[in-house]
Amino acid sequence: MNLSQSEWASQLEADPNAVILDVRSEEEWNEGIIPGAITIDIRQGQAFVDDIEALDSTKNYYVYCRSGARSGQACSLMDQLGFQKTYNLEGGIMNWEGEVVAP
Repeated sequence: MNLSQSEWASQLEADPNAVILDVRSEEEWNEGIIPGAITIDIRQGQAFVDDIEALDSTKNYYVYCRSGARSGQACSLMDQLGFQKTYNLEGGIMNWEGEVVAP
């Protein structure tokens, strides 16, 4: 499900079962992250799928990338793998108005 910046932030804040997932590259990750995020690079192909399958599918995943395209793909893939609640940050971290920290 695609969420606007404000929807994503407010829903995340109120969700005790939330996991923030950054699907950007290591180089992008090192430029700054949304606090608390874990990283799994979607460009890693089968390794990405393997890492996603190792995650707890009962959690709620708030997924972002640079612009929202890769995270949208990640959410679709996660949905196919049986994840019930994945939320894509529309516009990605480029449009993020919240806090960004060093990883």
